[in-house]
Amino acid sequence: MKSFQLALIGVLLAVGFVLHAVIPGILGAMKLDMLLTMMFLAIFLFPEKKTVAVTALSTGVISALTTSFPGGQIANIIDKPITAFIVLGLFLVMKKFQGNVALAASLTAIGTIFSGTIFLLSAAVLTGLPAPFTALFITVVLPTAALNTFAMVILYPVAQSIIKRSNVATQQKKVIAK
Repeated sequence: MKSFQLALIGVLLAVGFVLHAVIPGILGAMKLDMLLTMMFLAIFLFPEKKTVAVTALSTGVISALTTSFPGGQIANIIDKPITAFIVLGLFLVMKKFQGNVALAASLTAIGTIFSGTIFLLSAAVLTGLPAPFTALFITVVLPTAALNTFAMVILYPVAQSIIKRSNVATQQKKVIAK
């Protein structure tokens, strides 16, 4: 990983940390997870396995530290790496559409739904759920998917512009081609 990549990922995760920390828990103390948007953005900008692993683990720890969900610490650490590699795999399979805002938005919606499902299932197994799975899914996971998708539509073009202006785009294409 280049220092620019680390710095940009650090900024994205810092913004995600603040959002995750200040958004209050709703039904069952589950939060709308805007940190996922930042993790997905980092994956779309730097789709390398090692970078994704570090980003996913960092995101899991940050989510665990700021969760208000009973027993959500371990569920977050389980959920984020699995979700990150699912999204990375889908992103790499769709190589010819990379750079497309619609792809980023679609994968954000899919990734958020995967994340919420994995989180709820692992929390159910580990500690139990404070409300029915369906209620949590409908009232928290689906609205989070919509919010994250909307945020990605705005953030992805801005991030792409920053990458292009920083001359990292040529380095990134070399890595993707490998």
